[in-house]
Amino acid sequence: MIMRKVRDQPKTTRQDLVNDLKRAGTTVSKKTISNTLRCHGLKSCRARKVPLLKPARVQARLKFANDHLDDPEEEWEKVMWSDDTKIELFGLNSTRCVWRKKKDEYNPKNTIPTVKHGGGNIILWGCFSLFLFSKGTGRLHRIEGRMDGAMYHEILTNNLLPSVRALKMGRGWVFQHDNDPKHTARATKEWLRKKHLKVLEWPSQSPDLNPIENLWREQKVCSAQRQS
Repeated sequence: MIMRKVRDQPKTTRQDLVNDLKRAGTTVSKKTISNTLRCHGLKSCRARKVPLLKPARVQARLKFANDHLDDPEEEWEKVMWSDDTKIELFGLNSTRCVWRKKKDEYNPKNTIPTVKHGGGNIILWGCFSLFLFSKGTGRLHRIEGRMDGAMYHEILTNNLLPSVRALKMGRGWVFQHDNDPKHTARATKEWLRKKHLKVLEWPSQSPDLNPIENLWREQKVCSAQRQS
């Protein structure tokens, strides 16, 4: 009964299982529930966060995967990946666990300082390449105020193109950005066309497919460590 319930509803809690078994006439503890699940190779883990997708977007992601399934590694080395992200300056990036005794919960070593309203944040735009001979990060740009299409064009002019030259990507490179309205606007498409930039077709709601997310995560971890 325990395994059937967990297979059907993985978010079921141990207390839910205790209550279900009690109603069925069997009394067990939560520890017994844990032991039983471990014996069957299951353990409690944080649920992974994934984009909320409509069926059409699921199909678009599947098409993207099938279209590029047999692409050689060299093709991905030609891509200049880009994205923007928000980094909290104080507190909100610092979700961490500590080993402590119950009475030491307010020892400064065991706490994370916070300030009202989160302490502000910065928004960054960045790019990077996996190009074999010069892979690395491009320029990092801090976005001031609300970004519109004109600002985005300026960011690309002052940061993307110099990054491509600095990383010596040569000819045939491909630019990747997501489907933000500023990126798909007619003016942006016209700007990209005038610059003769080839753009990687990208499925909507797919930040998890962009490897730059791994770099942003490292940046946020470093930021959190500096705050601690």
